[in-house]
Amino acid sequence: MHYSRRLWLTLLVTCLLSFGVLLWLGGEIYQQAPPIPERVVTPDGTTVYTGEQIQNGQQAWFAAGGQQLGSVWGHGSYVAPDWSADWLHREALALRNIIAQDHFHATYDALSNEQQLVASGLMKQEMRQNTYNAQRNVIVISPQRAQAILQLSEHYDGLFSDAPAFHKLRVEYAMKENTLSSAVARNDLSAFFFWSAWAATTDRPGDSITYTSNWPHEELVGNTPSPSLGIWSVASVILLLGGIGALVWYHVRDEDETVKISPLKDPLFNVKLTPSMRATTKYFYVVIALFLVQILLGSMTAHYGVEGQDFFGIPLSRILPYTVLRSWHTQLSVLWIATAWLATGIYIAPLISGHEPRFQRAGVNILFIALLVLVVGSLAFGWLGTMGYLDARQNFYIGSQGLEFTNMGRMWQWLLFIGLIIWLLLVGRALWPALSHPSENRGLITLMFLAAVCIGLFYASSLMWGYRAHYAIIEYWRWWLVHLWVEGFFEVFATAVIALIFCRLGLVRPSAADKATLFSTIIFLFGGILGTLHHLYFTGAPISVIAWGSIFSALEVVPLSMVGIEAAHNYRLLSKAPWVQRYRWMIFFFVSVAFWNMVGAGLLGFAINPPISLYYVQGLNLTAAHGHAALFGVYGLLGIGLMLFCLRGLMEDHIWMDSLLKWAFWLMNIGLTMMVFLTLVPVGIYQAWASVDKGLWYARSAEVVHSSVVETLVWLRVPGDILFGFGGLSLAVFALRLLMKRR
Repeated sequence: MHYSRRLWLTLLVTCLLSFGVLLWLGGEIYQQAPPIPERVVTPDGTTVYTGEQIQNGQQAWFAAGGQQLGSVWGHGSYVAPDWSADWLHREALALRNIIAQDHFHATYDALSNEQQLVASGLMKQEMRQNTYNAQRNVIVISPQRAQAILQLSEHYDGLFSDAPAFHKLRVEYAMKENTLSSAVARNDLSAFFFWSAWAATTDRPGDSITYTSNWPHEELVGNTPSPSLGIWSVASVILLLGGIGALVWYHVRDEDETVKISPLKDPLFNVKLTPSMRATTKYFYVVIALFLVQILLGSMTAHYGVEGQDFFGIPLSRILPYTVLRSWHTQLSVLWIATAWLATGIYIAPLISGHEPRFQRAGVNILFIALLVLVVGSLAFGWLGTMGYLDARQNFYIGSQGLEFTNMGRMWQWLLFIGLIIWLLLVGRALWPALSHPSENRGLITLMFLAAVCIGLFYASSLMWGYRAHYAIIEYWRWWLVHLWVEGFFEVFATAVIALIFCRLGLVRPSAADKATLFSTIIFLFGGILGTLHHLYFTGAPISVIAWGSIFSALEVVPLSMVGIEAAHNYRLLSKAPWVQRYRWMIFFFVSVAFWNMVGAGLLGFAINPPISLYYVQGLNLTAAHGHAALFGVYGLLGIGLMLFCLRGLMEDHIWMDSLLKWAFWLMNIGLTMMVFLTLVPVGIYQAWASVDKGLWYARSAEVVHSSVVETLVWLRVPGDILFGFGGLSLAVFALRLLMKRR
């Protein structure tokens, strides 16, 4: 069998088996997710909470900001607490004190050591025992625990209202005043927080670990790492080392894919631009505008970590609270990066095929209008929802779903999905002549098109959960979108596009590039598809998710360990011929992508991915460090590099200004380095120490988050943010000068 055909068959089998396992484990999550009871009752039948209140409380949290306002089960933002860990710790303390009063007629702190052991033991037994009755669909709790729940409900009612006694804590948590104006909604919110903590401290039926695999770390109730976390972590490291060894061997024996003799002139110098290719110009200017807004919002969001409700003394939270700014910041990051990549697809399709279908330009312009409506509409209605102008149901459908990176309401998700289908049709019809006729590049073109199909269709995963879906199910499908759509198929699409660019420039041999790209795709998806599971270790999923996720998330890092070879390969292309200098900064951005792939996605990613590591650091700033370094360092810089390639073809040579690109490149990379390694990583390590020492509740508490050490480290981020901002401005000035000189 031909080598290329074997690679295609291997890719097909890899995808089918991987998605088969992922769907099977999804079924296990559906069946074994923590139950939502019809009622939470005391032995005498008194109802403490209803299942409807728990579900309403989940929606109340989403409407208040959701994963932009703290986190539940470790997923969300980092200034406010993880509410499941916070409730769990507070409930354990309150219940222990009530038991001490009932048994020994004194507070817990006033008891002798022997009496404290008795009270602690009774509290732990009460909280870990699974009293869910599946036949009656109720959770039975003791009157003492019901009393503790009442005390905590009063705490959260005051915190989420405008009660003066909680003002200082709201400032420390970056919460706006009167976050939930309805007393009913605040009571329902307490029901949801109780349920999330109940799942985190209650043993699964017939087992000795909780529904969240003993997460979060909380010594009071015996939440400590299970032995399986250590075993699977060791196994993942062994597999990582073995995978790296195998990949090194492959690279040593692999042939060089670059051409021996490069073209004497730039093959694209005199390419005739089609109307649809010209129409993509406005997309790239929108990309830069959204990028600048995202930088500004990121700086403001980081500042809220110090002042809470003010921006240098200005009470900005009254109209732009932390939850809104963070939601816009994360949403725009996905939108501008995706727009850069999608516009590249539209531009490069006619360039590759030499074919301009009828009405292609009209389709590109219609898609652009839809993009503007989507961006403005989703941000505006998201603000209305978070500020309380929409009820919970309206918020879900037209406002803000309260989910990280997938925050826009369902109506806007449908609009984006329809837009992606239109984009797929535009790219497909332009590529069709190249797909239907044999050529040297046909394999790469096919891979690019298949990745485009997956980008269009797999966004449907954002439509898989409903208004009242179980939180564990929402997290399962949300990571299909965030991990598979953004980190998976966009990555394959970009890899194929870059290979096609270098082939079209005559710098690499199509046959070798085809083989190398297919092999890289197989390696990446082999670990990447099931690597999705490392996000689900502690979200109410069964222990089998940890086993599969730890193995394949380690294999996901294997190709990232070798990207230094890719960086050196791309850098060497600059010396192939004098005319290659026209694409100098595009290539430099691709080199930096390889660097951040190794550091951000590889090094920082694997630092948190093994189960025993993630057990202590999930929901801490080490995750943010990995997120910033990987999302912008890899996908953002790659989007900018692709954009520069397209602009190089769209603009005349005499108006091109390399000096501004030099400033943009170095300022953004140095600024990102400072941001990650002067602030996010040190803060994450400081929090990790606190998490190991006392528990996640403490690592996320105001005592740690607003300690002098952490606040000093946050202020150290300012120079890096300034440099990064100037890098973005340099890119914007470069693009504006192109436009002005062109006119």
